[in-house]
Amino acid sequence: MLTERQGDILRLIIQNYTTTGQPVGSKTLMEAGVTVSSATIRNEMKLLEERDLLVKTHSSSGRVPSMKGYRYYVDHLLQPIEVEQQEVQKIRQALGKEFREINEIIQQSATVLSSLTSYTALSLGPDVNERRLTSFKMVPLNHRQIVAIIVTDKGNVESQVFTLPKNIRSEELDVMVRIINDRLVGESLITVYHRLRTEIPMTLHKYFQTTEGILDLFENMFNQLFEERIYVGGRMNLLDFEPTQDKIQFKSMYSFMKNPEALTQLLTPNDSLIQIKIGDELGNELLQNMSLIQGSYSIKGHGHGTIALLGPSNMPYSKMFGLVDLFRQELSVKLADYYRELDTGSES
Repeated sequence: MLTERQGDILRLIIQNYTTTGQPVGSKTLMEAGVTVSSATIRNEMKLLEERDLLVKTHSSSGRVPSMKGYRYYVDHLLQPIEVEQQEVQKIRQALGKEFREINEIIQQSATVLSSLTSYTALSLGPDVNERRLTSFKMVPLNHRQIVAIIVTDKGNVESQVFTLPKNIRSEELDVMVRIINDRLVGESLITVYHRLRTEIPMTLHKYFQTTEGILDLFENMFNQLFEERIYVGGRMNLLDFEPTQDKIQFKSMYSFMKNPEALTQLLTPNDSLIQIKIGDELGNELLQNMSLIQGSYSIKGHGHGTIALLGPSNMPYSKMFGLVDLFRQELSVKLADYYRELDTGSES
């Protein structure tokens, strides 16, 4: 552990550097309130450098934080800053409008958080496992194409155009819809997922001479419901995080940000309400100079969700911590109200 003075110096250096982007010297620290001589401050900075918490730049006598320094600061020195009332109002106004489905709320949350910070925001909705299938329809567009419409009790609506396998006639669609409605509607999505691989194939054999292509069609229809829907706001803000990156690096980063599976792995489950990962802790070489602040929330009876910020390692942690903490609470309230309205509507 650091001494109180060393902790104060490290905290002030990080707060100053994350605000100005400039190396911090002893004069700046004295002006910030460190009441010892410049020689003593320089000696303390040297000790912090020897502990790999600071890095001396080649261009001046000032220091900048290392990744280890940020980690120590986050673990021991960070004090969240209360969110300004103006930003609170922006969040509540953006989440206060009418939404048709849950995914719209999740998507809006990523867009708003990104716009407030100029960073990249990630939003992952409540767990898919607790949803139930409430409606399934197939609407013919022509003799080969249909629109499949799938609805869950949590307000999720999926619709997509599919091409029918050649061995299926359009008049057989009613049979397929009836099978799904009889066997799967009202069941949890986990049950739906299981029955599509066990009971449904046997049932289809009773009605069709061959099920070739039908099972693949069903699987493609329902797979979207089992994908964890992660929404990203501010993808292009990645350009600002690494101004010296070449085209290959940026293309790799942008491809990563468009990969739902990779992004979902980035947002690891955690018992704490707020989690901060820095540099190598993110587990991806592309993100070694970045940090992630992840906020988790839970809604009784409806699972867990996540809202997160991905930005440069020199982000103002105190401010971003407070913002993510407030945002996860506001989002939780909005989603809880939405679910309550759904439950009230279904009872009536």
